[in-house]
Amino acid sequence: MDYEILLRFFLAALWGGIVGAEREYRSKSAGFRTMIMISIGSCFFTMMSVHIGAPNSPDRIASNIVTGIGFLGAGVIFRGDNRINGITTAATIWAVAAVGMGIGSGNYYAAAYASILILLVLALLPYIEHLIDKLNQSKVYTVKCTFSPTAVDSVENIFRKHHLKFRLVNQLKEGTLLVCKWESYGLQKNHVLFIGEMMNDGKVASFEY
Repeated sequence: MDYEILLRFFLAALWGGIVGAEREYRSKSAGFRTMIMISIGSCFFTMMSVHIGAPNSPDRIASNIVTGIGFLGAGVIFRGDNRINGITTAATIWAVAAVGMGIGSGNYYAAAYASILILLVLALLPYIEHLIDKLNQSKVYTVKCTFSPTAVDSVENIFRKHHLKFRLVNQLKEGTLLVCKWESYGLQKNHVLFIGEMMNDGKVASFEY
């Protein structure tokens, strides 16, 4: 029995499973089993690539793993209301495939270090992202109100009052109503104050964010 092959598959399942457990905990589309399969598959493809392609082209199969993983990663990316979701999960799939390739080629320590770093990025960096989001949050606001020559200026004065940067994206007149959309940037607490004032503004017929 070739224990080296068993070791490689075991390590691929272990490191893929550790990263997958973090994704499963956060209820992501590519979770525990998916990451294990990606890691084992990449490991096996790499071993077979070395075996079949030796001695002249040991990368003949392995070089196509990145392309194949790209199609898998694209399947977890989707567009939400105001943002693109799934990019981090797609990048994780790509990175876990690289871990599997590292194990399949016998680079155990490099694969282990990469797995630990991937896990740290996934587990710790969301807290930093949350802090950054508080400092500069981006939102899209849609306001519907009675049409008047000063309607846009009135809303934009409220943006200025709460120290928010803004850009008028679109405006549409529907009979006696005016529908406007703004992109706005600023501190999270300023967005909260702006939203509170708009929600309580009697002149606003509809407010969405």
